[in-house]
Amino acid sequence: MEVPFMDLKRQYSEIKDEIDNAIQETLDGCAFVAGEKVRQFEKRFAEYCGVHHVVGVSSGTSALYVALKALGVGKGDIVVTVPFTFIATVEAVTLTGARPLFIDIVKDSYNISLKKLKSYIERCCEWNSKNRTLVDKSTNLTVKGLIPVHLYGLMSDMDEITEIAGQYNLFVLEDAAQAHGAIYKDRKAGSIGHIGCFSFYPSKNLGAYGQGGAATTNDARLAEKMRMFIDHGQREKYQHIHEGWNFKMDGLQAAVLRAKLSYLDRWNSARRKHAQRYNELLKDTDGIVLPEELPGRKHVYHLYVIHVKDRASLQEYLKNAQIGYSIHYPIALHLQNAYHYLGYKRGDFPDTEECAQGVLSLPMFPELTAQELDYVCSKIKEWSKNK
Repeated sequence: MEVPFMDLKRQYSEIKDEIDNAIQETLDGCAFVAGEKVRQFEKRFAEYCGVHHVVGVSSGTSALYVALKALGVGKGDIVVTVPFTFIATVEAVTLTGARPLFIDIVKDSYNISLKKLKSYIERCCEWNSKNRTLVDKSTNLTVKGLIPVHLYGLMSDMDEITEIAGQYNLFVLEDAAQAHGAIYKDRKAGSIGHIGCFSFYPSKNLGAYGQGGAATTNDARLAEKMRMFIDHGQREKYQHIHEGWNFKMDGLQAAVLRAKLSYLDRWNSARRKHAQRYNELLKDTDGIVLPEELPGRKHVYHLYVIHVKDRASLQEYLKNAQIGYSIHYPIALHLQNAYHYLGYKRGDFPDTEECAQGVLSLPMFPELTAQELDYVCSKIKEWSKNK
């Protein structure tokens, strides 16, 4: 049997008529950039996430950048996040002129370690009560905000994060690029922080047929700033309040996303069912650690990620068995050449580095069959017995 890591064709074949009709309507209306289809999707996605405002943009990366600009981030600022994420999280920070500061993750959840975040604040920062600012003592830069990353589809501990942020007057920007529909204590991803940022890359739980992204917020002022920024700083045509950029969403992508949104909960349920089956079949398998779902959170399993002691050996075994897999992410950001200038070194973030060396993503998509999943698990157990 051959099992793909992902198969987007299966999803398209199931909803082909709806997708084709949505695309044809957009072609007939000729609203290819922004326009009515984008407004319709923004309204529907706002209702889904439980927020007042959604700003559709050109990608998840541009959503992060636009959000940071709206929050006033720039030169002289520090934004705290994790080194175990896709580079887009940190690129958006550096493109504003701000400096990223990394906090290690908790390896069981892959979320930011709040214990280590608190330690950093207590040891390395000084609170200026007059200006209500938190200052990093080693750089004399202002710590402006936090970007928790809901990695792989599991939300961070948002209660404690927002409590810390409130205590030190920090913004919270949720990187929800992998967490469409994920839940933390009855609240959806993207609805708790000041702004939430989503990617609609085709492989996401809610994926476009090209690039796309969105920023969610309950703050009308932030929404207005983001809308202006993605359209060259315009409030009205040819009236440029400030410099911006061109990050508008395509009408075609919005039409596709609106058509697919009604299926998102069903697809997420299928992912959770697959994850439960993986957990049942791989329980107590030597050499691997299974993902956890923490109390009060609903994991949407954008990726089903195991931790493997001998990853290279399992990779080769899966390859020979014609089973697809991937690694998210093999090189932590603090060890990437692009961030050498930040001065971090190997050993600075041990949990991140351990995960980077051991994580392995198994096939996970809603249309995965029971036979395919059982085959994957049988081969992993076979590997475990024979290694």
